[in-house]
Amino acid sequence: MAAKSRRKRQAKVLRQTRSIHRWTGLALFLFFFVIGVTSVLLGWKKDSEWIMPSTARGSSTELAEWLPTPELVTRAQTALVDSLGPAYDPAIDRLDFRPDKGAIKFLFKDHYGEVQLDGATGEVLSVGIRRSDFIEQIHDGSIVSDGAKLVYSTVMGLATIVFTVSGFWLWYGPKRMRRG
Repeated sequence: MAAKSRRKRQAKVLRQTRSIHRWTGLALFLFFFVIGVTSVLLGWKKDSEWIMPSTARGSSTELAEWLPTPELVTRAQTALVDSLGPAYDPAIDRLDFRPDKGAIKFLFKDHYGEVQLDGATGEVLSVGIRRSDFIEQIHDGSIVSDGAKLVYSTVMGLATIVFTVSGFWLWYGPKRMRRG
């Protein structure tokens, strides 16, 4: 009789686990789909010019030969407006120094434009759009707000744990029940 009672409890736990797995999946389907698509795109970002411009090579990897940063900033801002137009605000968000490639990337605050300059000559190596930054903001929820990012990341991380544990149990539970 104890074996039958244990088997009933195991079957009940399995049904509850299946229900949790199913309803959580339905509730979060769209979010998991978005995370999956954006993960694939982010995985390909360095291999797709459309997602993110590749890093160009400058003429010198010696930082001592590079132009002063303020001069490079001015050149990058000018190149941005000349190439993409005055609608693109030249306010700098961050600089990405690539001494091993002799280049510096300029990323801007209010859009996804990017300018790459030769660190030594100041020559424009590339002007493009970094769609990867937009994709990353969708992926992590920061496109809404930093607070939304925290909630979204927490919910999706916990949901991934729930799916991993419940999925394992849905696979292992019936095997365990058959063994008796």
